Amino acid sequence: MTSQASTEYEKYYVPEKSKLAVCATTGLLLSIFGAARIMNDMTFGDPAVATNSWTIFLCGMFFFVGTLFAWFRITIRENIAGMNSAQLKKSYVLGMFWFIFSEVMFFFAFFGALFYVRNLVGPWLAGEGDGGRMNGMLWPGFEYVWPMMQTPQEAVGGAAAQLMANNGSFTSPNTSLSFADAHVWWHWLPMWNTLVLLTSSFTCHIAHMGILAGDRKKFNLWLGITVVLGIVFLGLQYMEYHEAYVEYGLTLNAGIYGSTFFMLTGFHGFHVFMGMTMLLIQLLRSVIGKQFTATDHFGFEASSWYWHFVDVVWVFLFLFVYIL
Repeated sequence: MTSQASTEYEKYYVPEKSKLAVCATTGLLLSIFGAARIMNDMTFGDPAVATNSWTIFLCGMFFFVGTLFAWFRITIRENIAGMNSAQLKKSYVLGMFWFIFSEVMFFFAFFGALFYVRNLVGPWLAGEGDGGRMNGMLWPGFEYVWPMMQTPQEAVGGAAAQLMANNGSFTSPNTSLSFADAHVWWHWLPMWNTLVLLTSSFTCHIAHMGILAGDRKKFNLWLGITVVLGIVFLGLQYMEYHEAYVEYGLTLNAGIYGSTFFMLTGFHGFHVFMGMTMLLIQLLRSVIGKQFTATDHFGFEASSWYWHFVDVVWVFLFLFVYIL
């Protein structure tokens, strides 16, 4: 970032009015609505009946990504034209800070749900505690363990024998993806995912050191390695999902274990994809446009903050979803 000795009387560039924020919000809402419909179709829908859920989701994502492309293109041009003052760049830093903070709260909600299910709901359904006595009568024979390899519904003989909360049929997986159920440690994909992502955080830091030293060649090399490692992570996660669905029977219909697993790892994978795309754009800006310098590289800096955030989230996810 460009630093100046005094910004007290510096002119603050204010962009013209734009509808891009409204367009981005519209695209994001359509994407969320479509994704929710897709998950409902997977759990409660009839496979023989075609729906427009995927169409809504893909149209929303296309509209959202297109809006971001146009928005960032304008921002980059403004920076190249010298419109971004030091005060405005401080606003960019604060904006990125609050964006990452909102993402922290997003994942905090899912980790909170996982904690609630594992430490409160599961034992209650098994009849533990004062509030669980009735549940012990409703789901007799259910014994709580985590990962949950048997749902309360299966413990009582299926959906037809369930007295209440009969909102679908669920089938537990035959194997979990935790370390305790791994056949051999060197085939355990979450471990390799962790090594790849932590390595990418290190290579991203080296790239940052390179641009700070004014070494564009070093910056491009290590940033390119970081992008490749991000792609490798996504490939390994695809392999993990295929293994979960095909070999282990772990799906969104596999009860609360399947739901929490795919919600946490799926949303994290989506954030890895976003972070990798952000870093790829910065790499193209550097290689093709020769745009970054030692004192002006906020686009990369913000993307690297986001990438390190994604790595930290994975460490907690790895511990609480796969290990503990």
